[in-house]
Amino acid sequence: MFKDLWEFRAGLVEKNLQLELQRTQILDEKLARAMEYSLLNGGKRLRPVLLMAAADAVNGTGENFLTVASAFEIVHTYSLIHDDLPAMDNDDYRRGRLTNHKVFGEATAILAGDALLTLAFEVVTRQKNISQAALLSVIRELSTAAGAGGMVGGQVIDLESEGKTIDMATLKKMHIGKTGALFKAAIRSGAILANANAAQLNALTRYAENFGLAFQITDDILDVTGDEKNLGKPVGSDARNKKSTYVTLTSLETAKSLAGDAVNDAVAALKNFGDEAEFLRELVLHMPARKK
Repeated sequence: MFKDLWEFRAGLVEKNLQLELQRTQILDEKLARAMEYSLLNGGKRLRPVLLMAAADAVNGTGENFLTVASAFEIVHTYSLIHDDLPAMDNDDYRRGRLTNHKVFGEATAILAGDALLTLAFEVVTRQKNISQAALLSVIRELSTAAGAGGMVGGQVIDLESEGKTIDMATLKKMHIGKTGALFKAAIRSGAILANANAAQLNALTRYAENFGLAFQITDDILDVTGDEKNLGKPVGSDARNKKSTYVTLTSLETAKSLAGDAVNDAVAALKNFGDEAEFLRELVLHMPARKK
């Protein structure tokens, strides 16, 4: 059930992303190909799936918000293109294929990322059958998560921390922005779109924060223990870039324990939800065992 629903909804997102590109005026053919190259390059489609699952959790129907959910994947894709750039993480492969700048050149990759980021907000406005108030709230969630107080701010801390041993507080601050912010915004947006009450929104926010933490710690673990074929990118990049991680600041075993604590806290946040939140429970319980 869990896996089937994830795969079904990821498939819906895949098809909708194609439609959103088709609906978009793109003046340059090379730019269009660069945007499509990264956006339609598979992936777990985790953020839109989380948005739909959060809507389900408050007795909404997640698939009704497929358009907004797709916008979150578009923002995520933009961030990957920019993260891979030589001035950032300088990665050659993403999801088993050459990174965008390796195929289209650095300048086009930067502009493709820019185009996707701005496209995401256009896509949000295409969502039908939601109130103006809900639409504005989602735009606020997404813009805040993508900006200086979220992903961009976290990436700057990441770059400034290369080659240094940072403390745990700085590491947490970095990942709350770089990784956790978009997860949190996706989950909160799903709840908002489905008319969550204040208690439900607060509980799902706590879930989101712990989900993001579990995801990031697991990422750090996989960079040490993972398989390059499963990950679709080289392992050991954190060590090569001399980055502090949950593994390097503690130990592999401690990192695994911290991930387990975050998972338990995420599940506990859902204690007042019934079967409608079962997907969210299973998803976070699946996190420590993921391979990619």
